[in-house]
Amino acid sequence: MQDVKICCLYSGSGGNCTYVEAGGTKILIDAGKSAKNLCAALRSIGVEITDVDAILITHDHRDHTAAVRTLSHKFGIPIYMLLSSAEIYRGLRDEKLCQCLRLFKGHEFETDIKGLHVKAFKTPHDSLASVGYRLTFKAADGNEIAIGFATDTGHVTDEMLESFKNCYAAIIESNHDPVMLRKGPYPLELKQRISGGYGHLSNPECAKLACHLYSHGTRNIMLAHLSEENNTPELARGETSFALADESVNLKVADQNVPVWLVGQEDR
Repeated sequence: MQDVKICCLYSGSGGNCTYVEAGGTKILIDAGKSAKNLCAALRSIGVEITDVDAILITHDHRDHTAAVRTLSHKFGIPIYMLLSSAEIYRGLRDEKLCQCLRLFKGHEFETDIKGLHVKAFKTPHDSLASVGYRLTFKAADGNEIAIGFATDTGHVTDEMLESFKNCYAAIIESNHDPVMLRKGPYPLELKQRISGGYGHLSNPECAKLACHLYSHGTRNIMLAHLSEENNTPELARGETSFALADESVNLKVADQNVPVWLVGQEDR
């Protein structure tokens, strides 16, 4: 679809950032890694950071926010995030950052960015606060197009399922293989945190969510936030692909370091 371009610049515990271009509006979801790395990744897909209209932050963990302050200082890009998440900046007295922040109380805020409607929904994660996003806009043919995004979620909620209904494309978490996690080198406390209800979604849980998306019309799915230690792209893809049982689905797996297109690469 010519009106939509989605590329996961990188995704994992080392940093997360996804580029979305919808109806001409260009945004980033999360801004992990350094600003230098982020700008280089963008440039590699033919986009300059100065083209970006806004940055949406899902939660306060550093692998999603590391570049925020530098980007606000150098480029003045509006940064949308929860007031609770912005507590990490309390006491910094950073005027340039404050000028860029667009803060919202609660988890279910809605706003418009140059014709792109943004609706946040709560996700269960062990951070100060955490949200996913549903992005909607009117395509050139007049139809409304929706894009869903949710990573870093310990379990799937009814609110998430509702927010993902009838999405043209979706980015969801497939963090770990339960067997690899159980047998891996992590201490027990960390294993319990990851597999708990406020940690990260496993491959089987992701596959179940993908089937729900499929039943509501989604045919473009990106699996994101894979663990380097407790997962492999082959395991993540295999689990969801087997569950979907439809080879026509555009199923992609995000990479820790290399940009991966979900839709829109053919237009570049």
